[in-house]
Order: sequence, then structure tokens, then C-alpha cells
Amino acid sequence: MIFTKTKIPGVFEIELETKADERGFFARTWCVSEFRAHGLNTKLIQCSLSFNTRKGTLRGMHYQAAPHAEAKIVRCTRGSIFDVIIDLRPHSPKFKDHVAIVLTADKRNMVYVPEGCAHGFLTLEDASEVFYQISELHNAASARGVRFDDPAFQISWPNRIEVISERDRNYENFLEQEQCHC
Repeated sequence: MIFTKTKIPGVFEIELETKADERGFFARTWCVSEFRAHGLNTKLIQCSLSFNTRKGTLRGMHYQAAPHAEAKIVRCTRGSIFDVIIDLRPHSPKFKDHVAIVLTADKRNMVYVPEGCAHGFLTLEDASEVFYQISELHNAASARGVRFDDPAFQISWPNRIEVISERDRNYENFLEQEQCHC
């Protein structure tokens, strides 16, 4: 696997190193020693799948607060998404900054989202499917979110948002004095 740092500490785009032959190719998508060598959380407890019928579907911006803060590995297994990670760690040099990475089934790239960062995406194609590997169990009492269009983050979404849940649409704007406690 090829780990590429982003401007947010601990966020990596991960690309596969394929070994091709006449059958096709083989590649690792997870290796505890490679993740550990990059200082990443290697605890995987839960995997989830998100299927999105329509292009323009927005999911996010979600995170879990401590003591259930979670790291995620996110991969688009069908279609493509505009994936966004916001750094909500108050002591981070990139606090309130975000990074966006296009994840596609064809490219087979992934993103590692560390604890303390909000995550969300916008589908770029109909029938996009997203696979998550997560370090913590879902805990409803710790589930949090910030607005996808909050001026504090200045995210420029590439396409019109066509589908969004009521919950995601109605998150409060982020307040600097609010702490993530991730």
C-alpha cells in the first residue's frame, strides 16, 4: 500500500500496490504492520456499507466524541465520491481545516480518518457504494456532526446537493468554544 500524507495530520490517502499477472491482480487493502508503521490506529471493530442511490447524495459531517472517538478507513467500492475530512481537534495545527479526496471504485483508493475528525461525502455518480472499517462500535450517545455548509469550514462541494437527511441538514454550526473531546 502507498500512504500519502495530506495537509491534516494523521489523514492519509491510501493507494493499492497491485501485483498483476494473466489472471488480473492481487493487492492488500489492510495490513496491521503497515498501518502501525505510519502511527495509525490498527484496532478494527466494525465494518459498514453505505449504498447511495442517487448522484448528489450527501452524508456527513459525522464523528463520535470520546470516549467513543473512532478512526475510519473509507473506500468507494462502486461509483465515486467526493470525500471530506474536517480536523476538529482543538490542539491540531490544522484545527477547522479540511481536506477533500475523490475516491473511486476504478482507482480503488482509500482514506484514513483519525479520531477527532468529522467525515462525510457527496456522491458523484448514481449507485455509489462506500465501505467503512471502523475502530469503535457505533455509540448513539457519542454521535455528533457539524453542518456540511458551515462557513467555519468553507467546503466547496463540486456538485449540487440533491439528497441529504434531515439530521445532516440541521446540525448546528460549529462554535469555536465547542470542543470535540475526541
